Amino acid sequence: MNASLEKLEPKTLWKHFFALCAIPRGSKNEKAVAAHVVAEAKRMGLPVRQDAAGNVIVTKPATKGREGAKPTILQGHLDMVCEKNESKKHDFTKDPITLIQDGDWLKADGTTLGADNGIGCAAALAVMEAKDLSHGPLEFLFTIDEETGLTGAFNLEPGSLKGRQLLNLDTEEEGAVYIGCAGGMDSVATRKVKRVGSGAGKSAFRLKVAGLKGGHSGLDINTGRGNALKILARALRSLGTDYALEVSALDGGSKRNAIPREAFATIYMDPGKLEAFKGELVKLQTALRAELGKADPEVVLSVESAQGSGQVFEAEEAKRVVSFLYASLHGMLAMTPDIPDLVQTSTNLAIIETKDDVVTVSMSHRSSIDSAKKDVGAMIKAYCELAGFEVTQGSGYPGWAPNVHSPVLAIAKQVHAQLFGKEPHIKAVHAGLECGIIGEKFPGMDTISMGPTIQGAHSPDEKVGISSTATFWKYLVALLEKV
Repeated sequence: MNASLEKLEPKTLWKHFFALCAIPRGSKNEKAVAAHVVAEAKRMGLPVRQDAAGNVIVTKPATKGREGAKPTILQGHLDMVCEKNESKKHDFTKDPITLIQDGDWLKADGTTLGADNGIGCAAALAVMEAKDLSHGPLEFLFTIDEETGLTGAFNLEPGSLKGRQLLNLDTEEEGAVYIGCAGGMDSVATRKVKRVGSGAGKSAFRLKVAGLKGGHSGLDINTGRGNALKILARALRSLGTDYALEVSALDGGSKRNAIPREAFATIYMDPGKLEAFKGELVKLQTALRAELGKADPEVVLSVESAQGSGQVFEAEEAKRVVSFLYASLHGMLAMTPDIPDLVQTSTNLAIIETKDDVVTVSMSHRSSIDSAKKDVGAMIKAYCELAGFEVTQGSGYPGWAPNVHSPVLAIAKQVHAQLFGKEPHIKAVHAGLECGIIGEKFPGMDTISMGPTIQGAHSPDEKVGISSTATFWKYLVALLEKV
């Protein structure tokens, strides 16, 4: 490890974060990291147990004089989103995250960093280990599979938590305390396509959309960033007829909760028209950069020779699938009337995959209003059915309704004002947190969420503020003294 990283403060928090970065912990691959947390708790002499789902629960007694305080739960999720740049060689099932310090930021080398939610878990581990803090009775809840199903939270066992005040450590803005979040659901559309042989004299090429920022499908959905799947469909629609393009495969995106950054089409065309086709791609790229502006200034369209199967979508099938992708809803659908700049409802066109003769498109939808979430799901289903796709939808997860009268929130505001001379910004977030699910399972739970500044979550641009992490730790320690 770079020697400068070992000097970062607070040392204990960063020590635990670096240990987490060394353990592969993509969603549904949390056994090793859960075992690490169990081992750490045992090393510290703290009671620890793991439930049937894989969640880890640790308890720590109150410090002297705080025995009468209410039990407080510190909660974070062990898994991370695994995204990388196409050119980066990295196996998320076995390779550690390579860390790079860039001024006051810590980031990874061409992959997601996992600060979401590794920093929150590291802070909890640091509190577990600390001998010099003042706090009441503590419970530490480390959940699994938050990013792809909220499986850990959904499968928490009744009675597994005694506390009824919870500090969720999974938000990404220093100086803010979050008191609400959106609920969400997923849709998966599939269609079996008819294939025919490619036309005489045509060769296989790979059309690529890259250079986009991507990002979190909730937090970044209203930033105006490009969607690689939509751009790929636009290129095929606008150039398909003039160049007699034949489509063999469409692939792009990798996570339902990430805006797709890259997309690819295996196409067949007359190789004699390749240079002219490249010229048209340059024109479209120029137009896209003008349209996207600062939101996504580096979009790149390219084409190169490829290996192909010789089988392509039948012409009407190709038109149907490309048109479906081109016209699919994506982005912010409604803003919250009562809270400035907060998205209320959105949908993310996330993934397209071609496997043999089946095309699969995955989408995720969010809303802070349950009826609106269900309405978007119904709208997406109707649209998919009109296009001849079969649709499956999950039941989704609940939102977290804000409670401005929360006793823990009142303490959090007071502590922040004492430490930093001003109250924190009180916000809700257009993203899925486990708070709503935990609150449903444990009635009466008084919850707030906090964290340091993290940018670019769910993308290889993810980075966490170093000084912001120190500020977050200072605030967390002070808050534990008062709750």
